[in-house]
Amino acid sequence: MDKKIAIAQLKYLDKITPKIRLAAEWNQKWKVLISTILSSQTKDTKTIEISNILYKKYPSLNKLANAKIKNIKNIIRPINYYKTKSKHILQTAKIILKKGIPKTIEGLLELPGVGRKVANVYLAVAHKKQAIGVDTHVARLSKKLGWTKEKNPHKIEKDLENLFLKSYWKSINYILVRFGQTHGRSRKNEDLILKKIIK
Repeated sequence: MDKKIAIAQLKYLDKITPKIRLAAEWNQKWKVLISTILSSQTKDTKTIEISNILYKKYPSLNKLANAKIKNIKNIIRPINYYKTKSKHILQTAKIILKKGIPKTIEGLLELPGVGRKVANVYLAVAHKKQAIGVDTHVARLSKKLGWTKEKNPHKIEKDLENLFLKSYWKSINYILVRFGQTHGRSRKNEDLILKKIIK
C-alpha cells in the first residue's frame, strides 16, 4: 500500500463522516478514561449520553470511587456489557483516586477494563500522544482498505504505524470509528463507499 494513497483515503473518510468527538466532551482526564472504558462496543452518541448522566450523579472522582456498584449499574445499563463495565470503572476509579492515572500504556494496561485500544485512545485524547487504538471498526476497515492483512489488533497497530506518518496516528481511530458507526450499519453501503477509494 502506498503511503500517499492511504493518507488520501483516510482524509476522504474523515470528510464524508459527521463529526462526533467522544472524549472531547470532558475536560477532566479521569472522565476521559472512564468514558473510554464505557465506549467499547457502544456507539459514541450513547456513550456520551450515559457518561453525562453518570458524571451528573458523580461529579468528582472521589464520589465515583465511593459509589455503590448497583447505582452505577442502573445508570450505565444502556451501555453494552454494563455489568462488567460497572465493576471495572468502580475498581479503576478507586485505583486512580489513590495513585493517579498512569501516563504510559504499560501503566494504563494494569487498570481494570483498560486494554490496548482503550489505553491508546486515552493517551491520544488526554495527552495528545500519537497512538492508534485498534477496535473492531479499525480492524475491519483497515483490512478492507488494504492497510493490513493481520487479524491481531497489536499487529494491525504496528502495520498502521508503519504505513502512516506519526502525525496521523491519533486521528485513525477517531475517523474510522465514526465512519464505521455512521456507514457500517449497512455493510453493502460501507463497501460501496470504500470501493470508490480502493486503488
